[in-house]
Amino acid sequence: VQLVESGGGLVQSGDSLRLSCVVSGFSLDVYAIGWFRQVPGKEREGVSCISSSTGHIAYADSVKGRFTISGDNAKNTVYLQMNSLKPEDTAVYYCAAERSAYCTLGPMWEYDYWGQGTQVTVSS
Repeated sequence: VQLVESGGGLVQSGDSLRLSCVVSGFSLDVYAIGWFRQVPGKEREGVSCISSSTGHIAYADSVKGRFTISGDNAKNTVYLQMNSLKPEDTAVYYCAAERSAYCTLGPMWEYDYWGQGTQVTVSS
């Protein structure tokens, strides 16, 4: 089982980034994928999740209207399109897998597998 994030970087406030999470060793038809982020000294927080089997999607209030999650099962990839980025979006972003048809943004222990993270830095 492996999850590999990519697409992070340094951008300015108002810019966009698209994160990718490529998975292997399990099926996106069975596992939901969540995106989480963490700032040093703070708890990891859920950002968005998608359950491909049902089409269920959830967003944290802080990113609604700015971030869009999507999946391409043929490519075993889940994307997080992040628009109108703000300095407070700066964090390490992780993707994780949860065996669920209706994903949630926590608790963390419900997610079985995690990627290594990708840094997103938004300058003001």
